[in-house]
Amino acid sequence: MFGALGVGAAGVGVGVASGYAVGQSDDDGSVGAGSGAEQYDFYGQHQAGITTPAQDRMHFAAFDVTTSDRDALIELLQEWTQAAAAMTAGESVGGPLPYEAPPADTGEAIGLPASGLTLTFGFGPSLFVDESGEDRFGLAERQPAVLNRLPHFPADALQENRSDGDLCIQACADDPQVAVHAIRNLSRIAFGRASLRWSQLGFGRTSSTSTAQSTPRNLFGFKDGTANIKSEETDVVKESVWVAAGDDPDAEWMVDGSYLVARRISMSIETWDRTSLAEQELITGRDRQEGAPLSGGTEFTEPDFAAKGGDGEFLMATNSHVRLAHPSQNDGVQMLRRGYNFTDGSNELGRLDAGLFFLAFVRDPDVQYIPMQTRMSAQDGLMEYLQHTGSALFAVPPGAAQDEWVGQGLFA
Repeated sequence: MFGALGVGAAGVGVGVASGYAVGQSDDDGSVGAGSGAEQYDFYGQHQAGITTPAQDRMHFAAFDVTTSDRDALIELLQEWTQAAAAMTAGESVGGPLPYEAPPADTGEAIGLPASGLTLTFGFGPSLFVDESGEDRFGLAERQPAVLNRLPHFPADALQENRSDGDLCIQACADDPQVAVHAIRNLSRIAFGRASLRWSQLGFGRTSSTSTAQSTPRNLFGFKDGTANIKSEETDVVKESVWVAAGDDPDAEWMVDGSYLVARRISMSIETWDRTSLAEQELITGRDRQEGAPLSGGTEFTEPDFAAKGGDGEFLMATNSHVRLAHPSQNDGVQMLRRGYNFTDGSNELGRLDAGLFFLAFVRDPDVQYIPMQTRMSAQDGLMEYLQHTGSALFAVPPGAAQDEWVGQGLFA
């Protein structure tokens, strides 16, 4: 019985269902067309869910590894890989088990298409060395130099139960049930080896990752991510997103991977809604209707930070969000954003617990994220309406070949 229901069942229950064909993939890894028909091959040079056109829904989960057995951790990653390959192909996890045993798949996605599901896995700094300095799995010497806990930025109000983690999974899909189903199945497979630390549901992407996508709006009503890197900008993606050979001699296993910054940002919705449109636009640096910079033009016109009005003041305020976040004001560095809106009911004050779940992929967080966030936390006018409550940084390894598993290079 324990063989059927316990750890052994996990190994049996994650085999990819046989007999399906992924078909020919486009350059972005997509297969099929039409609502819900999109499929993204799990295997490849890079993990899907990074340059993939951003889907509409997201379920993000961070885990603590509860086992001290290195082999058990490897087994978990192998089983996660098999299950992820099945679910991204629109298949159920595992095969038939005895009728008296729990089913291998939780079942809530039966009959639903793949819905563009992508599953992206990452490793937190605590997987390598814990808070006490212990090398938990013999990986300390392979920890990337830039993989450290993010610093406590000015005005941060971080909650431990919304921050950090040993492992992470980003599930994105165009159907929320498909994304939730994926995390549920993977959490179940992890039983006895890893436990859920925190998770976040997201809806309505707040960035475009393809030129084919229109610019979405955040919960403040403004277009978000106009200047975001697009997957079609292959040279920029190569320069700003993917880890290259030689970046870190002690972490060559990260080549073709990336680093994921996750920040849960609560928005003071009620206060913002009582702010004049003129003040909202001044703080943001764009007009709300079209998304054009206040220096003039259309949405995609480059902001003119030197332009002044008749009163001698800069049209793009020195504390405006667009000015402080623009690459030209940050030594040219860029990042690939994949954030989502969220609403988690109401807080203890009876206000909306809502905001932005910020996700960004970078080649080097020490260069591309930390300096900019330090500056914005101290100077951005939007900070009056924001509170960062969650924070994490993960190393996202390269994709896996058909006969490999995610993170295999780390353990080689």
